[in-house]
Amino acid sequence: MNDDAAIARSAQFRQAREFLLTHREDYAQACAEFRWPQPTEFNWALDWFDALGTEPESADRPALWIVEEDGSETKLTFAELSRRSDRVANWLREQGVRRSDRVILMLGNQVELWETILAAMKLGAVVIPASTLLEAADLTDRVQRGNAKHVVVRSADTAKFEAVAGQYTRVAVGAPVEGWLNYADACSAEQQFTPDGDTKASDTLLLYFTSGTTAQPKLVEHTHATYPIGHLSTMYWIGLEPGDVHLNISSPGWAKHAWSNVFAPWNAGACVFLYNYTRFDPQALLGHMQRCGVTSFCAPPTVWRMLIQADLTQLPTPPTKVVGAGEPLNPEIIEQVRRAWGVTIRDGFGQTETTVQIANTPGQKIKPGSMGRPLPGFTVALLDPATGQEGEEGEICLDLNHRPLGLMVGYRDDPERTDDVMRDGYYHTGDVGSRDADGYITYTGRADDVFKASDYRISPFELESVLLEHEAVAEAAVVPSPDPVRLAVPKAYVTLTADHRPGHDTAHSILKFARENLAPYKRIRRLEFAELPKTISGKIRRVELRGREHERDRGSDREQVEGEYADTDFPELRA
Repeated sequence: MNDDAAIARSAQFRQAREFLLTHREDYAQACAEFRWPQPTEFNWALDWFDALGTEPESADRPALWIVEEDGSETKLTFAELSRRSDRVANWLREQGVRRSDRVILMLGNQVELWETILAAMKLGAVVIPASTLLEAADLTDRVQRGNAKHVVVRSADTAKFEAVAGQYTRVAVGAPVEGWLNYADACSAEQQFTPDGDTKASDTLLLYFTSGTTAQPKLVEHTHATYPIGHLSTMYWIGLEPGDVHLNISSPGWAKHAWSNVFAPWNAGACVFLYNYTRFDPQALLGHMQRCGVTSFCAPPTVWRMLIQADLTQLPTPPTKVVGAGEPLNPEIIEQVRRAWGVTIRDGFGQTETTVQIANTPGQKIKPGSMGRPLPGFTVALLDPATGQEGEEGEICLDLNHRPLGLMVGYRDDPERTDDVMRDGYYHTGDVGSRDADGYITYTGRADDVFKASDYRISPFELESVLLEHEAVAEAAVVPSPDPVRLAVPKAYVTLTADHRPGHDTAHSILKFARENLAPYKRIRRLEFAELPKTISGKIRRVELRGREHERDRGSDREQVEGEYADTDFPELRA
């Protein structure tokens, strides 16, 4: 819809977008002069994406490019995807989807995912993203607490809903399924879509169930402004521009997928590029990146750790924009990529509850270990957890007196949690960091991950970064291990690279390396080889490892735990 009304509704958004694109390497001016748009009415799919599909400079550019493992691929322009999503919107309306209805969307990286996101947005429906890894118990929770009226699901996953009670429309994507509507019928729907009214910018657009290390995930609420417009900050962090080909490795159902596979690239007018695989193959990935001309690349630490074990130099034309998110990247990974590609991975920090808050932006000095500075439109304070006073170290918080647009409304149907996280005029992230004289913020860890050993405050991330510099270590997680003398000592759970084996000699080598590279109070005192427990979004569950340590009864003296090695096991490390 590129009519005068749509242009007027998107005018503030366009102005803010153009300002950030123009000042993409001028951090100081961008921070000083950027102002969040504050539209009363805004529908990103109708007012922005459809404009990309009709404006001459963007209509025929690729918007979505999906390459499959067998080499087949699908490539759609902005114009084509705009028209296809119109048909899907009309068809979903015929099936009973109405404004404010909640729709569970459980698809893989397939064209229908993006068609349905745009279509639901055009209808004013509320999307509840869901991972295809979820099982019946998770889906029951989402249907019930999410008050879902419709589900759009891969045909292969429809059986999971047999035990999910409720009155909801069932749409299967793929082979026909008895008792389910067939998504393929949408292709015969009316082409011209007409919305049933205006969309308020404050209307709910997304409800995210957090990945959850607690029994009941929180339900994060975002509007037609907080994510679509809020992700201008993510566009700025990555440095995306019109015509870029952007690859973000993320699974649908998680906020990061919406960050970098929907809003940030399409805010810029860039192409979303995907490579689908059953098993991660670095060589195949790099080959497709070269063939398809990927210019911008984002991956979580898990993928980066696997990539650096491959020969990165086999990519002759690496992307010029390279970022990492999900968890902080360790310096060793950043250095290996810099040596191979000649570019520096720029870290960024955000949450499901927000867009990117803090990051290393294009053209700015990067300090090793730092995740950068607050993004334009974000006012960050570091608050002492005990006193609430602002300082140069503390919990990372957002000043609500200058509320950023890229912040959630709150936790849906949970006023107590919302009030707690928004207390005292700040949004509290639960993450801890420190700020230097130049305003660069270094991540310390989750507030509940930081611990004391011999009365010294220990950041697991700092110790893990050192461990990852050892050639045998692929992944590491450091947690407190109860100790009768020191109260707790740092213990590392370690996953080894493919060419190393667990055992006495490997443990000795890693502990010795840690001793040589860490201050005495930070030394790793215990080590255990293990596959690290993770959430289904890929984040390490240190809470599970802490619980494992707490449950072990070590008595008054240290008792040997099977499979565990300690510095006291090696004479030269006992001091």
